Amino acid sequence: MTTLERLTSDLTTAMKARDTFTTGTLRQIIGAVRTAEKSGSVAREFSDEEVQAVLTSEVKKRRESAQIFADAKADDRAANETAEADLIEGYLPASLSPEQVDALVVDAIASTGASGPKDMGTVMKAVQAAAAGLGRVDGKALSQKVRAALTS
Repeated sequence: MTTLERLTSDLTTAMKARDTFTTGTLRQIIGAVRTAEKSGSVAREFSDEEVQAVLTSEVKKRRESAQIFADAKADDRAANETAEADLIEGYLPASLSPEQVDALVVDAIASTGASGPKDMGTVMKAVQAAAAGLGRVDGKALSQKVRAALTS
């Protein structure tokens, strides 16, 4: 079952259970995927990886919004955004642990023969390729780890 099929199935289940929060969130997510499919010069159906990329983007948006609301002392809205992000993350592959990311960075530096910050792009590509089959990696955190490893 693809991610989009699972989202649609869970939407039906949430509607039958009269779960307004889940129903609303899933409708927004399915709408975001459909909008992304129609963007560009030709509408097309997304692969599962492309759907997951849209979901990742939606999680990031909600996390950023939650932080903005928390800074503005709108705690109820921040909690809602965080809950939506948590729900969406349930449809994404598990994130790699910091230890796994550290191991991938060390392996990538060794395999590419990187010697300093100028080799960051090469190392990032190698780590992202290695992580692709294992799970999700936050690009910003990965970049910080690679930079720290190359400068030390």
